[in-house]
Amino acid sequence: MGKRGGFPGGMGGFGGMNLNQLMKEAKKMQSDMEKSQEELGNMEFDTTAGGGAVYVKVTGNKVVKEIKIQKDVVDPDDVEMLQDLILTSVNEALRKVDDAQAAALGKYNIPGLM
Repeated sequence: MGKRGGFPGGMGGFGGMNLNQLMKEAKKMQSDMEKSQEELGNMEFDTTAGGGAVYVKVTGNKVVKEIKIQKDVVDPDDVEMLQDLILTSVNEALRKVDDAQAAALGKYNIPGLM
């Protein structure tokens, strides 16, 4: 009688890799990812808008640490412009964080991670 059922190639077809080796690799990848995330969290990203009129600094954890506004850009008759400059700076700083995360964690190529 021939073999019926089961997995071709033995243990689930892991290409000859045994389950213990696979688990070791997964744990190492998890550890490396956690280290990368911690390093990103410790980094700071900054940007400006309006030719330096507004400066924003955020952490890799997307926490706004600092906002500086030049006095000459503060116009009580044009508050909307200042709001737009702040939004632009904050969003650009957060985009930089996203780009750094994609670069650092994208090498792990895990579907659904990002």
